[in-house]
Amino acid sequence: MADDRLPPTGQPGFTSTMISPIWRPTPERRDAANLTDFRAFLARRGHDPGAGYEALWRWSLADQAAFWDAFWDWSGVVGDKGDSILETGPEPMEARYFPGARLNFAENLLQRADAAPAVIAYSEAGPGSTLSWAELRDLVSRVAQGMQAAGVQRGDRVALLLPNVPEAIAAVLAAASLGAITASASPDFGVDGVVDRFGQIAPRLLIGVDGYRYGGKRHSTLDRLARVAARLPSVERVVVVRARPADGTGRPDCGPLPGFPGAVDFPNFIAPFEPRDVPFVRLPFAHPLYILFSSGTTGPPKCIVHSAGGVLLQHLKEQRLHADVKAGDRVFYFTTLGWMMWNWLVSILGSRATVLLYDGSPSFPGHGVLFDFADGSRMTHLGTSARFIATLRTAGARPRETHALGSLRTVLSTGSPLDAAGFRYIHEHVKRDVHLASVSGGTDLCACFVGGLPTRPVFAGEIQGPAMGMAVEVYDDGGRPLERGKGELVCTRPFPSMPLGFWGDEGGERYRDTYFRRFPGVWHHGDFIERTASGGYVIHGRSDATLIVAGVRIGTAEVYRVVEALPEVREAIAIGQRRAEGTRMVLFVRLRAGHALDDRLRDRIRARLRTRASPRHVPAAILEVPDIPRTRSGKIVELAVRAVVHGEPVRNRQALANPEALEHFRDRPELTG
Repeated sequence: MADDRLPPTGQPGFTSTMISPIWRPTPERRDAANLTDFRAFLARRGHDPGAGYEALWRWSLADQAAFWDAFWDWSGVVGDKGDSILETGPEPMEARYFPGARLNFAENLLQRADAAPAVIAYSEAGPGSTLSWAELRDLVSRVAQGMQAAGVQRGDRVALLLPNVPEAIAAVLAAASLGAITASASPDFGVDGVVDRFGQIAPRLLIGVDGYRYGGKRHSTLDRLARVAARLPSVERVVVVRARPADGTGRPDCGPLPGFPGAVDFPNFIAPFEPRDVPFVRLPFAHPLYILFSSGTTGPPKCIVHSAGGVLLQHLKEQRLHADVKAGDRVFYFTTLGWMMWNWLVSILGSRATVLLYDGSPSFPGHGVLFDFADGSRMTHLGTSARFIATLRTAGARPRETHALGSLRTVLSTGSPLDAAGFRYIHEHVKRDVHLASVSGGTDLCACFVGGLPTRPVFAGEIQGPAMGMAVEVYDDGGRPLERGKGELVCTRPFPSMPLGFWGDEGGERYRDTYFRRFPGVWHHGDFIERTASGGYVIHGRSDATLIVAGVRIGTAEVYRVVEALPEVREAIAIGQRRAEGTRMVLFVRLRAGHALDDRLRDRIRARLRTRASPRHVPAAILEVPDIPRTRSGKIVELAVRAVVHGEPVRNRQALANPEALEHFRDRPELTG
């Protein structure tokens, strides 16, 4: 089969550390893949994209209307498709997909109503609640009635400040059934961070939690929730979800809620209502569904408005064609409500598959907790971050020796680039016959540009290919396409989940400036990327964090992949420091316990970078820090560190999970003189 042929090797730009693939699908797996079934569906419609995935992908770009029309029908979207598939305008922002369509996002996710599990919850305390499809529909019905009684109408905003619990899924589906717009954040956010986000969108209803557990400790949030509510004058009703007891048993406390005028706990919010048919108001394809927030590390968070139709189609496409999710599968992603992967996980219901939720630390009481969940829930898809995979690898965890993982067939990784060592670790120490799909996209599109391909081989260190319908290219600084070499990730054509805009950006100028200023008419995503000879991709870091050394751009991920392979180094972060003689690279390393940064280790780091990367990758200075700042979704923040080193303000420290770590970079004597 054409999709399984090995690519040519030895071409310029081929960066994979392994010429041979580390995994290839069996003929039986290829034949059973959704991607294969979709190709057969196209053939029955008279479409002939040609052999191999690249031909299929190029066809999806050359005839976008035919592709999305066929995908709507193949995936079984519920709604009125309308007569037109795609209308374009002078600017990409003016493209309109299915302009005459009417659908409801929640209706598409709640097509099942049987006794099989729709949501299975797990936490640090062990197994939690399980909701069948029928029970989930009933809960959504009651929450929707509660929202209506609270005055929530089409277009109103509902804000969620919740951990990863079933009530959060019920709330977002209830809001969507009415045409309300959901925004969410994790309860570990500080008050200012929450208000910076929710305060811009004026929510009418706030649903929060009184506490959560992480790392074996209970963190009370009731006082924080009260302070958030007091600073959101638009909120007319506060609903409080009570955290379950530490042992996972018994009814949560539903006692008084001091300091909350008009507040009600979740059970009492839905108590007056009996289950009935969910209203499922059918709305235009472009009706707003979510408001997602940028990280806000360089200024106030952008409030990115996403459409119901665009999110639905993109997620169904990624989950079914690229992750090969089938009805009855059980899909997990470790995430919080502050990351777009939570929104992606909710959409799994649209494939008639079970959503698996985990609330708490992925490493408490040990590194095996998620694999306990995998075995206990019969997990088919395990989604995590490159950082967590690195943590498992450096901790010496061997899940393959301690867990059965018999149902697991796909591992998904995102959040930051997964290096070749991480790929090999999964196959050697988690499960040999597993499709490891590294994916990359962003909050900006609530979807992926590049990702997994279940019918093609996997090469260590590489994302397998571009997503269907996404016109991914690599541009040089002058806006010229690169077949090989490193450059800017761009998307040259519109796609369904392009944001409707930024909340409050009435003329669209901020939206246009964010994505289309660098290359007019072309979406500039801000990733520094390289296309390999296999047809895959390697992401070398964020463009705004790349380093210019001797006139050559260097992606920070290139440095981290080499340095973090040393046994002494836990993690690293690199910045460009401006000096009178020019910009120099400074590397900060966080070492493992029992190690110190001496001249011998510095020499080893420099030698390793020189031989495994290039002389230009060798930093001018190497310094030790006890911690490295990260966003709440786990991404290191080079720009914030660079600002501190240069004595500049970090404008939104609330966006960081550990803002105190920035102080380790301030006023370092090694960086002066």
